[in-house]
Amino acid sequence: MRVAVYSTKPYDRRFLDAANQTAGHELVFLEERLNPRTAVLQAGATAACIFVNDQCDDESLNRLALDGCRLLALRSAGFNHVDLR
Repeated sequence: MRVAVYSTKPYDRRFLDAANQTAGHELVFLEERLNPRTAVLQAGATAACIFVNDQCDDESLNRLALDGCRLLALRSAGFNHVDLR
């Protein structure tokens, strides 16, 4: 599965690559935060992985879905930044 990973830092890449070694997903690391403008960067990814400061509102989610994203993974304890409707 191709996964667009938003808001990544070098230490995120190191740990996510290590965790992914046996799973074999294609991780596409993006330094940009998710918002309606940057949602198009995940084109071709089936999943998006976001962090706490990413803007996952209705507009961002619709843009992700239009480009083929079907799964949203969170790298945060809470989900108050995600529009659940």
